[in-house]
Amino acid sequence: MSQNVVGVLLVLIAVANAVKVPVTIYYESLCPDSAKFITEQVFPAVKGELRDYVEINWVPYGKSHFTTQGAEVIFDCHHGPNECYGNKVHACAIEHIQANSYQIEFTRESLTLDFINCMMKAGKNFDDNVYPGARCARENHISAWENIQQCANTTEGSILLKKQGEATMQFQNPLTSVPTVVFKQQYDAKENDQAMSSFLNVVCKYIPQPQPKVCAALNSAVATTVTPLLAALAYLLVRFF
Repeated sequence: MSQNVVGVLLVLIAVANAVKVPVTIYYESLCPDSAKFITEQVFPAVKGELRDYVEINWVPYGKSHFTTQGAEVIFDCHHGPNECYGNKVHACAIEHIQANSYQIEFTRESLTLDFINCMMKAGKNFDDNVYPGARCARENHISAWENIQQCANTTEGSILLKKQGEATMQFQNPLTSVPTVVFKQQYDAKENDQAMSSFLNVVCKYIPQPQPKVCAALNSAVATTVTPLLAALAYLLVRFF
C-alpha cells in the first residue's frame, strides 16, 4: 500500500472519529448583522472542509420577548411581526428538516445550514414580496416545506419559538448582542467578537490534530506573519538594550 493511500486512510479515520466542535448561534431571522455573520462567516466555513468538524445549534430568537395568555403565546420581536414569523419558520425548519436515504450527499445538518443561509441571504428583500421559504426549500433539496409552513402558522410554531426563547434567556437575559456565538458551551466575549470577522480562526483553535487543510493553512499563514515580527523584535532588543 502506497504512502499516499495510507495518508488518505488516516485522514478519513481521523474525520470519522473526530468529536465535532459544538457551536451555538443566537440570531434573528431579519437581523442584518445576523445575516452578514451567517452568510459571510459561518456558511463558507462550515459548507467546506469543516462540515465534519462542526456541529451547530441554531437558536433563532435574539432580543425577542414573549408573553402567555392561557394557551396562546404572544411574541414581540426585535425587527417587528415579520421577524416573529421568520423566527418561527427557522424554528420549524430546525425541527422538521430531515435527510433522505436516497440523497446520501445531504445530511440533516447540511440541509438545515443551506436553508438557513438562503433565508438569511433573502433578508427583507423578498423577490416580488414573496416570502422566500418555498424557494429556499426548493433550491436546497428540502422536501419538508409544507410541514415547515404549516408548523409556522400553527400553535406548533409558537411552542417551538417559545422553547428557543427559553434557551436564549437561560443563556443571557436579556441577550447582550445579536448575533452571539458560543463555542463548546463556554461563552467568551473576545472570541465572540473575533468570530464576527473570522469565524474560521476561532473554530480552528478547537479542532485537534490532524486538522483539516484549511486550518493547517491558516496556522501556517499566522506563523509566516509572526516569525518576521519576532525576529524584528529580537533585533531591536539586542540593538538597543
